[in-house]
Amino acid sequence: MPRKGCCLTGCPCTVKDWLRRLQLRFQCGLDLLMFAATVGGGANALPTNAVGHPASASLSVYPEPSFDMTTPRNVSCTIGKSAYLSCRVRNLGNKTVSWVRHRDIHILTVGSYTYTSDQRFHTTHHFENDDWTLQIKWAQNRDAGVYECQISTQPVTSYFVTLDIIGSETEIPPGSTQTGTTPISREMQGDRVPSARILGEPDLYISRGSTINLTCVVHFSSEPSGYVFWYHQDEVINYDSPRGGITIITEKGDITISTLLVQRADYKDGGKYSCSPSNADISNVIVHILKGERPAAMQKGSSHSTKGYALTLAITFLMFIYSNYLFMGFLQAQFPQ
Repeated sequence: MPRKGCCLTGCPCTVKDWLRRLQLRFQCGLDLLMFAATVGGGANALPTNAVGHPASASLSVYPEPSFDMTTPRNVSCTIGKSAYLSCRVRNLGNKTVSWVRHRDIHILTVGSYTYTSDQRFHTTHHFENDDWTLQIKWAQNRDAGVYECQISTQPVTSYFVTLDIIGSETEIPPGSTQTGTTPISREMQGDRVPSARILGEPDLYISRGSTINLTCVVHFSSEPSGYVFWYHQDEVINYDSPRGGITIITEKGDITISTLLVQRADYKDGGKYSCSPSNADISNVIVHILKGERPAAMQKGSSHSTKGYALTLAITFLMFIYSNYLFMGFLQAQFPQ
C-alpha cells in the first residue's frame, strides 16, 4: 500500500495524479449508483444518456403529454344552444388542462374548475377517452372565436379550436362539426304547443327618460324554459351592457314569466324588442320613445284604449239624457198644467 502522499506510480504524487485519482473515485461512485438503480428497477431506475451516465434530473421519466390531433378544430353551434369543444390529451400525468378564450386571453376553466363569473362555461373530463370537453351553454354571437386548450408543460402546449355561431341549422359552414344543434322538441299538451307572448300591444309608446317595462309569458310548456333571451334590434341584451340600468327577472314554472326593465329610456333605446325562450317561438314588440306629446301614430298602438274611451263617453251621455228625462217627469208630476 503506498505511503501517504504517494501514488501507485511512485512518490511524490503530481497534481495530474491527484486529479486522475478523483476522476476514478467519481466514476466508481457513478457506477455504484447505476448498479443500485438497475437492481431496484421500475419507476426508481434512473435514465441514462448515450454514454451510460445518468441523465439530467430535469428530464421527465414519464412520456410527455400530447394532444389527439384528430380532435375537430372547427365547431359550429346554433345560437341559443350548447356548444361543445373537445380536447383529448394523452399521457397527462400530473399536468393540468386549461381552456382559455383567445380574444381576451381569459382563463375559463382549469381542470374541472370554472375560473370565470360567466357560469355558462363548464369543463367535463371524460376518463374513457381522455377528453376535456368545454361546454358553453346558450351560445351567443359574442362567443364565436378561437379557444385554446392548454397543457401546463414548460413551455405551455396548446391546441386551438374555432367556434362558429350560426343563426339557423341550415348555415353549417363546410368542414365544421355541428354541435348542440338538435332541435328542441315541442312537447304537446293535448293540442297545445308552447308559445311566448309579450304582454300589451304590438307597439309601445313611452316618454323619454321613463322605464321600458316588458313582460314575456311562456304558456303550454311541459317543463320550464331552459332560458329566456331578450334582444334589442336582433342583438342580445346583456346584464353587463355598458349602457347600464338593465334588469331581467325570470320566474320559471308551469308558466314562465320574464320581465325586462330598461331604465332612463333614450331615443336609441327605441326599436324592436324580442323575447326568445328555449322552447317557444320568438315574440316581438316595437318600442317608440316620445318627447312627451301624443302623436296621431300612437292611436294605432292604443286602439283598444281609444275604443274604451269612446264607449265610456257614449254611456255617460246616455245617462245624462235619461236623468234629464226623469227630472222632467218629476216636474210635470209636481206642477201639472
